[in-house]
Amino acid sequence: MNLRRFAIVGDIHGEHMTLSSVLDVVNNEAVDAVLSVGDIVDGAGDVNACCRLLAESAAHVVRGNHERWFLAGTMRDLPDATPERDVDARSRAFLAALPATRRFGTMRGDLLLCHGTGEDDMHAVGPDDFGYALETNDELQKVLADRSIHLLVCGHSHRRMVRRVGGLTIVNAGTLLRDQTPCFGIVDVGDSPQVTFFERLSGGTVVVADVVPLSFG
Repeated sequence: MNLRRFAIVGDIHGEHMTLSSVLDVVNNEAVDAVLSVGDIVDGAGDVNACCRLLAESAAHVVRGNHERWFLAGTMRDLPDATPERDVDARSRAFLAALPATRRFGTMRGDLLLCHGTGEDDMHAVGPDDFGYALETNDELQKVLADRSIHLLVCGHSHRRMVRRVGGLTIVNAGTLLRDQTPCFGIVDVGDSPQVTFFERLSGGTVVVADVVPLSFG
């Protein structure tokens, strides 16, 4: 698959109603694919509905740290932790099959989809990370060493972001959590590369929040 224009969905955390409205918008956009950074479980909504919506949309999804914890039966004392009894067998199989990363070709070089940074689902590069924080991020250094990867799409921090680190463009998809700033993005790596971020307002209306140019090369 060689991507040019695609949707990115951040940490979902059970927000099935917001995910449904996001996918309704995406279905009216000319996108090659839907990419999801994981963290589907551990929230106030319906995890089964989220898994079904992602499967029906043929989304390309990676595993977040919350899926890892859920499947291992750990960190279940977290606020809004998804009880195992609430997840049916089909959804559990969906979650168990998720890889840590997925890789795609694009017009601008390879794209790595992950939750945090590469195989590390607990650390995402933030807008305020510079110098030592970047140099000691071992997983980031591994990604940077692979010169064929030009774009990293991630989540985990719940903060949407676009920044350039070395030869890598990093796009954080944000989150769908209702008590934060629910958002998603449409990435276009064509002639005028950019990310258009959309926000879902409290009444359910989806609006364009920001358009950020992407830099490559």
